[in-house]
Amino acid sequence: MSVANTVDTARLNLLLNELRLPAIKVLWAQFAEQSDKEGWPAARFLATIAEHEIAERGRRRTERHLVEARLPAEKTFDSFDFEAVPMISKAQVMALAAGDSWLGKGANLLLFGPPGGGKSHLAAAAIGLALIENGWRVFFTRTTDLVQKLQVARRELNLEAAINRLDRFDLLILDDLAYVTKDQAETSVLFELISSRYERRSMLITANQPFGEWNKVFPDPAMTLAAIDRLVHHATIVEMNVESYRRRTALDRKRGPGRPPAHATPKTLAD
Repeated sequence: MSVANTVDTARLNLLLNELRLPAIKVLWAQFAEQSDKEGWPAARFLATIAEHEIAERGRRRTERHLVEARLPAEKTFDSFDFEAVPMISKAQVMALAAGDSWLGKGANLLLFGPPGGGKSHLAAAAIGLALIENGWRVFFTRTTDLVQKLQVARRELNLEAAINRLDRFDLLILDDLAYVTKDQAETSVLFELISSRYERRSMLITANQPFGEWNKVFPDPAMTLAAIDRLVHHATIVEMNVESYRRRTALDRKRGPGRPPAHATPKTLAD
């Protein structure tokens, strides 16, 4: 390499650092050599390295969003048992996972069903993870954990700022809403969060209790009705009334391999 080429290469690397184009910095020499050999037009060379830069930025952005989303690590789309939840189709979930039809409108998704029925798995892996891969920003949290943090923010006179920081997420997944304590301080911050996101940012809520039991969460009947009204106004509601996956798995382990279900007597189930 000539002295001039060496100087130009060093200068180009500095410029690419300044422009924050790390992928092009790594790849340009390789594609420049291929371009020289094959006689590419300048536009083709520039388009090729620009495409790689964009792809690398997308990959890094997805990695950042996965970290900030705090999805349960053990949950994956492939491990979700759609056959165990016949009221939900894979096509329906894929449509929700695209996000375009509801997140842009600030609509909500509400999943109801008994404990162990797969609500959290569906919310985190089958929908949340896919949304991130499609470019949306998601945050997953147990409702009780977030409520406690918002209570601390209220005591420190920072509740509005704390709620505003959650606006950067296109979807806020609140898992196990029914476990929130029926306490005026807790439910009031939860209500403020719901009101703040109404028709602006989407929420995905999982709950063990139907709406008729939400008076156990919100102590004030008027607050209960107002919270439900805001959530369902633009919402898709899915009822997952299936047997607990965890219970089925435990019973299968207890029966052992090859043991027919007919041997599972009431006494066996009670042990």
